[in-house]
Amino acid sequence: MPTTTTPRRTESRPGGRSARVRAAVHQAVTELLRDEATELTIPVVAARAGVHATTVYRRWGAISELFADVASSRFSGDIVVPDTGSLRGDLERYASDLAKDLSDPDTLALVRATVGTGGEAGAAACRGERQRQLEAILEHAQARGHQCPTLERTTDAILAPLYYRAVFTNEPLTSEWTDGLVSHLLPD
Repeated sequence: MPTTTTPRRTESRPGGRSARVRAAVHQAVTELLRDEATELTIPVVAARAGVHATTVYRRWGAISELFADVASSRFSGDIVVPDTGSLRGDLERYASDLAKDLSDPDTLALVRATVGTGGEAGAAACRGERQRQLEAILEHAQARGHQCPTLERTTDAILAPLYYRAVFTNEPLTSEWTDGLVSHLLPD
């Protein structure tokens, strides 16, 4: 009698154990940052998430890598790239939306922790998606025939002051202030 074998599954399951562990660990980081835990270590995060510390070490290796993953996940697609019909309008809306996001205590705690523990890799995790969003705004404006500043100049004029003010000062991120950033970048 011939035996039949079932083919092995080699692809990952999007809703499988790995996804559940990642979600639980990400949630634990968010909660611990919100609770202002004095020492965020992998064992502390693992305990909050209800998983074994070796599981977290195996996947992320270090707390800085974990924070970078949480930040990259958090900032991926959370701000919609605006399309107001003008570069100025798009940048004003974008800067205002980003200011609101950075004013959220959970977001701000994550940014501070990620930059503080991860150095350049942490900074890259916090700015990567934001720069891609700015790049999309500039490319869209160029396609409409607008003359645009470079991505580097736009990053320096919009992202840098927003992140600096949010992370290092207690100054508010008002819409008047963010509109001023755009006015400095795009003088009339």
